[in-house]
Amino acid sequence: MIDLYTDATPNGLKISIALEELGLQYKVHKGLNDGANTRPEFTTMNPNQKIPLLKDSEVIVSESGAILFYLAEKSGTLLPKDLLKRTKVIEMLMLQMSGLGPNCGQLLVWGGAWNNEHPVATQRYAQEVNRLFNVLNTLLEGHEYFAGDEYSIADIAFFPWVRMAFVHPIGEMLELATGKSTKHANLIAWYERIGQREAVQRGLLIPEANPPEVQMEIFVNAVVGLGGLHK
Repeated sequence: MIDLYTDATPNGLKISIALEELGLQYKVHKGLNDGANTRPEFTTMNPNQKIPLLKDSEVIVSESGAILFYLAEKSGTLLPKDLLKRTKVIEMLMLQMSGLGPNCGQLLVWGGAWNNEHPVATQRYAQEVNRLFNVLNTLLEGHEYFAGDEYSIADIAFFPWVRMAFVHPIGEMLELATGKSTKHANLIAWYERIGQREAVQRGLLIPEANPPEVQMEIFVNAVVGLGGLHK
């Protein structure tokens, strides 16, 4: 049985979606509630005290990209065997991990947790996320998925972060879901296509999200530099 320590964050949702896609049995533990990620038993598994964290018997994996790679290798799916196709999936996974994820996260901090107190900083990250959405739209030209014509862990990695533009108030600062731009037809079509997958719909409900005000408090405590994790 796989143990998943997670929360209803984009990085956490990546893993529940992947597990649902793969049909693997797993047990969910809310890894951020009540400071669970700072307790000794969690810190022993992950000194970085971040979710998601996956424990598969004696194997412990942190970092959502590494977990996706592990699950794909374990199951033999969602990651092509062909070297060039496989490399493209990993390239796109790295783009999500180094580009869209961190910049969306910073936008959440400056525009959400810190209530846009420093609009210059907020705008810097909004502009970068908008730029990355344009890049993603270009990469999808002529392709159904981010690594070509095969659904993969790259698509799973991007989906919860792109989804934020549609479901989170921070999306009002972005072009993608606000009607400010018509440049993203490929990306919107991809988003709708992935969102129709039954496993994706199930994964988005695991774990159940906290009320918005509670989720923001958890986010500030666990991620933003003013929280308990950084003291």
